[in-house]
Amino acid sequence: MTSKYDAVIIGGGHNGLVCAFYLARAGQKVRVLERRAVVGGAAVTEEFHPGFRNSTASYTVSLLNPKISADMKLVDRGYRVIERPISNFLPQPDGGYLKLGGGLAQTQAEFRKFSNHDADVLPAYYAALETVADVLRGLSLKAPPNVGEGLMTLVDAVRQGRGIAKLTLEQQRDVVDLFTKSARTFLDGWFGSEAVKAAFGFDAVVGNYASPNTPGSAYVLLHHVFGEVNGKKGAWGHVIGGMGTITQIMASACADLGVEISLEAPVARVLVEGGRAIGVRLENGEEVRGTSIVGNVGPRLLYETLIDPADLPVTFRRRIGMFKTGSGTFRMNVALSCLPSFTCLPGDGEHLRSGIILAPTLDYMDRAFRDATEHGTSREPIVEMLIPSTLDDTLAPPGQHVASLFCQQFAPVLPEGRNWDDEREGAADLIVDTVERHAPGFKASLIARQIHSPLDLERKFGLVGGDIMHGNMSLDQLWSARPLLGHGAYRGPLKGLFMCGAGTHPGGGVTGAPGHNAARAILSDRSPWGRLRERG
Repeated sequence: MTSKYDAVIIGGGHNGLVCAFYLARAGQKVRVLERRAVVGGAAVTEEFHPGFRNSTASYTVSLLNPKISADMKLVDRGYRVIERPISNFLPQPDGGYLKLGGGLAQTQAEFRKFSNHDADVLPAYYAALETVADVLRGLSLKAPPNVGEGLMTLVDAVRQGRGIAKLTLEQQRDVVDLFTKSARTFLDGWFGSEAVKAAFGFDAVVGNYASPNTPGSAYVLLHHVFGEVNGKKGAWGHVIGGMGTITQIMASACADLGVEISLEAPVARVLVEGGRAIGVRLENGEEVRGTSIVGNVGPRLLYETLIDPADLPVTFRRRIGMFKTGSGTFRMNVALSCLPSFTCLPGDGEHLRSGIILAPTLDYMDRAFRDATEHGTSREPIVEMLIPSTLDDTLAPPGQHVASLFCQQFAPVLPEGRNWDDEREGAADLIVDTVERHAPGFKASLIARQIHSPLDLERKFGLVGGDIMHGNMSLDQLWSARPLLGHGAYRGPLKGLFMCGAGTHPGGGVTGAPGHNAARAILSDRSPWGRLRERG
């Protein structure tokens, strides 16, 4: 059986749904093909134990672009985010703790426990980060200049460079620092306290299989601060109903525009004729044809699994084989009989409604990475725990709770031929023991746990190497070079083939920006200018 559409989108994650929405709003006939039985990709809410539901993979919100939210009328459809009262809570080895967030004055008061200098310089640090973050916000909904298009490349580069050109010299220096330096080097230039540097440096290793000493890790820190919640820049929050609420609402918005969403419809092969992507073949043999074929999957999965190597240029195949993936992420959800109580700050409080960071120093984070590269796992892993049921009583039975455990660093591929299927339970025990050291009784409160090793993340969500970003966020894989120079503007190496996932600009996180930008590129190519470009 063969059917024909204007656009066929491979993958029903949030970016695929955003792309489908904009194409359908422009009058396109669109079909989304999702491999799993639930729409949403890695942004889903699932019951993992009777009565206990949680965001299975992606677990917190900030980066979702406000324009996309407004265009899709997400709030009108029930999208509701509760901001964290404070951003993060970091227990310290000496029995103390640091709380980050809750307003400038509150954070400065916390910092003074460690360093008056760090408290005094905090406003200038925030201002520097916010200036650069504003530049990124301005670029996030624009296709990068596509290298190789001659004058058009130059024109786009000049247009998009205006934001940086308007900055002062010192601000431009901050841009260079954040794009090239390690998180440690960048933070050492501002702060003296190890606790304070850890509070900011944690963002540099989220989804990043690297040390905070790795050059370029400062950018990952920046990437995690250019979002907003309820109009408040840099804030993070919890979506009522979990992350799956976002994608279920997006799917509803798409359906209202006539988008067809097919579940349990895994794609086996992209069909290519005469150098053009013309459709896909599903694993059940059905062929779905489309004028535009759009990959909402990672570049490695798209080009190394779904397309016959003979249909791709040799140089492209070699380059995509060099595209770096693997975020060092191990993801768990746990059902709890009661809230944890931390030795450094016992009992309930705003700290249990924040991101609880078990990584007290940059040295700790560096050791975790070096352990993982040598042994495959970290003897003392980096753990962020969120307890969304403290804000959302729809997730667990009364008096009980669910917690998300986002853990780094764990090798995407274990050394010496070891397999994650054999070691996932041991790694999960290690993570539980790490929490137990800070919150005695945590282990006894466990009712159930859901484990996702890097291999589990790849199998379940198509995240190659367990990479939650669809590819490393290093300088050589950003902007026009994401995923490759010459293909940074959402267009693949075959005519009619497009990309709309996190492996394109501006990268990972639940932003919707790649989907938005890819839709614009597709619609642009339907214009007279686009058809002229296609003819060369």
